[in-house]
Amino acid sequence: MMRVNPIGLLLTIVAILLPIIWLPALNHKGDTLALFSQYMGIASLIAMAIVQFISTRWRPVEWLFGGLDQGYVFHKWLGILSMLFILIHDTVDAEMNHLGGQNLLEEFAETLGELSLYGLLILVVITIATFIPYHLWRWTHRLMGLFFLAGAAHYLFILKPFQNGDPIGLYTSAFCVLGIMCFSYRLLPARMRPARAYVVDSTEVTGNVLAVTLKPEGRPLRYRAGQFAFASFVGSEPHPFTISKAPTEDGSIRMSIARLGDFTTRLHRNLQVGSKLSLEGPYGHFERKNTGGQELWIGAGVGITPFLAWAHDLAPEDDAAHLVYCVKSEAAAAHLEELKALAAVKPKLTLHIHSSATDGRADADSILAITDQSAESLTVAFCGPKQMRQALKEGFAKNGVTGRKFKYEEFEIRTGVGLRKFANLLFNRIAIPEQIKAQARR
Repeated sequence: MMRVNPIGLLLTIVAILLPIIWLPALNHKGDTLALFSQYMGIASLIAMAIVQFISTRWRPVEWLFGGLDQGYVFHKWLGILSMLFILIHDTVDAEMNHLGGQNLLEEFAETLGELSLYGLLILVVITIATFIPYHLWRWTHRLMGLFFLAGAAHYLFILKPFQNGDPIGLYTSAFCVLGIMCFSYRLLPARMRPARAYVVDSTEVTGNVLAVTLKPEGRPLRYRAGQFAFASFVGSEPHPFTISKAPTEDGSIRMSIARLGDFTTRLHRNLQVGSKLSLEGPYGHFERKNTGGQELWIGAGVGITPFLAWAHDLAPEDDAAHLVYCVKSEAAAAHLEELKALAAVKPKLTLHIHSSATDGRADADSILAITDQSAESLTVAFCGPKQMRQALKEGFAKNGVTGRKFKYEEFEIRTGVGLRKFANLLFNRIAIPEQIKAQARR
């Protein structure tokens, strides 16, 4: 379930639906089905332009969509929705024969439309095929902008029941320009985008995590406890990592990196002191706020990182907090000694260790029991695996903790969404396009 900011959601819906007001006046000779197909093509372009806008990670993205994590989740679903619009546009006969024959440019635009359709469909399948390595997915994902460019050219030069200078034409063209600008921005080298230069000052293995301390080589990143940044090491794509310490006076930053894939495994093996990198950010709205009630923090595995920053930032006048650290075993628990030391000197912080090896599976009831907390006026913050989050959210809801009081951050842009069905749809669409169109015309 998405928790996207209603502002961004509402503006997106309005942007996609607004062209409908111009449709009745168009010259469609009563061919309503063809006009509907034209609208589906326009709606797809608008949706894809917004997808390109979200991918820039510009500051307004967080404000509009309620944090970059929610922006990315919305980015995924909006991209899939735009593919459905394209499928409808191409399956339903959109030709308006009364407008005359096509010239060479318009025929070329038709070809670009087909290229955009099949290219984007394949890339969406790659996106939701989570077994494909991140670096390969990231490389193919760059092609999204090229296929959007082909789709925009298709729209601009194709034969259609209105002119590009008409209100609906200008409106759609504006989104084409927005999408192209955003795609071009993402092609810029890192040094031409807002970023901060850092160098690896020290590394430390703690549990199953590599803690990397970074020193700024110029103006440091200004962030708040619980936020994250995209790190671009030399020769690598940017990867998001939570900052696991509260802001420091010297501008240093610590990131705690778990082995979650090929890239992070290579970092564990090869990262050296003195290595250079750039940071983009900060991002995220996963911040603690004093509400005057009880606070319960639950970190599972590497999900402890934002709570490390929160613990460092916890002041004597802040609300008291219980931190439950869920681990497989204490030997594999990252930053455990540091957390124990913080709990010893911060009277408002109480630390609880839940080891699945000895305590079994953590659930809402067991957590409430070990912390001796009442669900009334309780605010829960969680960071960890998705399945555990869903189970805990349901468990706490049964105990009276509403969804509004269960806070979390998510980065699940590549989660599966019925991959087998979508792949079958793609195969059938490529294999028998004419048969589908013939059925649609009956």
